[in-house]
Amino acid sequence: MRRLTVVQLLPALGSGGVERSTLEIAAALVADGHRAIVVSAGGRLVPALLDSGAEHVELDIGRKSPAVLRHVPALRALFRHERADIVHARSRLPAWLGRMALGSLPAGQRPRWVTTVHGLNSPGRYSAVMASGERVVCVSRTVHDHVRRHYPAVDPARLRVIPRGIDPAQFPRRPYPDEAARAQVAQEHPALAGIGPLLLLPGRGTRLKGHADALQLLATLRAGPFPDARLWLPGAREAGRDAYIEELLAQAAALGIADVVAFTAPTARIAEAYAASDLVLQLSRKPEAFGRTVVEALAVGRPVLGWAHGGVGELLERLQPGGAVAPFDTAALATAAASLLRTPPAMPEAIPFTLQAMQRQTLDLYAELAG
Repeated sequence: MRRLTVVQLLPALGSGGVERSTLEIAAALVADGHRAIVVSAGGRLVPALLDSGAEHVELDIGRKSPAVLRHVPALRALFRHERADIVHARSRLPAWLGRMALGSLPAGQRPRWVTTVHGLNSPGRYSAVMASGERVVCVSRTVHDHVRRHYPAVDPARLRVIPRGIDPAQFPRRPYPDEAARAQVAQEHPALAGIGPLLLLPGRGTRLKGHADALQLLATLRAGPFPDARLWLPGAREAGRDAYIEELLAQAAALGIADVVAFTAPTARIAEAYAASDLVLQLSRKPEAFGRTVVEALAVGRPVLGWAHGGVGELLERLQPGGAVAPFDTAALATAAASLLRTPPAMPEAIPFTLQAMQRQTLDLYAELAG
């Protein structure tokens, strides 16, 4: 295949699933001999992008201000000068600017147009731009169905489900239980020391992640079959979220579990955290587009318990049905948790949602469009 030039558009290169996917596709393009250009306002992931051999063009195309329109001529010039074959937008405002820039080019000089729907955005005219691609990548079947439901005029042939994936090398299968990993966690966080099961809920410090549900679940388990159960909430402590942590601490105190819960900053060793745990929770109150935690935990060999909606419900239904609970049924959640802790289910032999599969399917889509 001839060498392609692919330009990806997103607001910034800070942190998150969109940013991670952008870097992963840029690296795959370079490894395959293509040219990868990313346009964003910059951020802490720029050095990693450049280390992969990709290029970065700094334009603040995610700032929600009328002044952002001044970047349309710059994008148009970039597409022409770099002879872009594909323009791939990953966020709404950059997508609108990208479409404007493409629309002002002569038809014979326009790159092909790709969008990725990374989330379950509120439907409407602003969000509709993400369904405007000649190919619209949906990161899960849940997202595909969301697009079909809210944008019925979109030709289904333009939609492609390319699930996000993990690198299996970063999440190798671990023994269960993993006493060394548990001992290390207990040493770092004394509240987690004990002989009872360890529950893990990784997630940012926001109510949407379901920390309150996890606290209530722990209290129920400790009052019943698992009196020494513990709970770790890595990521709950975030800068600027002090009031939320105080709220969770008050709830834990009221439930009588304050001394057996660890509220911590995000951990850079999340695979070790999974290995130390007995049950991983995914209790997002709002349906998620994919549910990466589910795949990571199952790859390490840990059962997952979550609400059966969105991408999390989709993944659990396919990979570990016994961990899916009707949304917000706290009694059913406690029953399922006790069952999974008493009799851990067999783990999937292989995880189909891999980084390599996602990269190959995306590059194949580019090749298809570029002829």
